Amino acid sequence: QVQLVESGGGLVQAGGSLRLSCAASGRTFSSEPMGWFRQAPGKEREFVAAITWTGGITDYSGSMKDRFIISRDNAKNTVYLQMNSLKPEDTAVYYCAAGGRWRDYRVYRREHEYNYWGQGTQVTVSS
Repeated sequence: QVQLVESGGGLVQAGGSLRLSCAASGRTFSSEPMGWFRQAPGKEREFVAAITWTGGITDYSGSMKDRFIISRDNAKNTVYLQMNSLKPEDTAVYYCAAGGRWRDYRVYRREHEYNYWGQGTQVTVSS
């Protein structure tokens, strides 16, 4: 059974940082793209960041580009999201996603491009 389990969410004050982790089990994603999305209350899920299977190419939503960093450790089958300078508007449930074409050098920004999803971790930023 394939599972993606996010961790690292929580409550943080504005300006603070959090590091999210997403550990995959049941199969390896070392040769496939991975990414992060988020869904704020009352809003649709949106793209946050993505990374190619090598880690050599990353992509971010415009509002997060200078504050968030996505990375991966293929040996641990894990993807990370370092979030800095957090704002109240970053409050959301954050989801990791994985899976796609084998050794695809593209980053995936759209939900339907991913085959597997985690259950999400809550991030709350207080003002």
